[in-house]
Amino acid sequence: MANKANTSASGGRSSTAGHAPSMPMARDPAAAVAEEYEAARRKGTRDAFELFIARHGESPLAEQARAELKRLSR
Repeated sequence: MANKANTSASGGRSSTAGHAPSMPMARDPAAAVAEEYEAARRKGTRDAFELFIARHGESPLAEQARAELKRLSR
């Protein structure tokens, strides 16, 4: 009966027994921005580059996106 006090409602082990659950490593924000830039570059549209700039205007890659927009305007 005392053992039931240490189990969760789903019948699993108590969260206080054992070790804490492991968490995945945090994703590198710069890698995520680079992936978004590459996606915009693959699309190659004004809308894609404008969205990237709106979301990541302070990123160094925003300058490249602005250059792509100028190239598309020609």
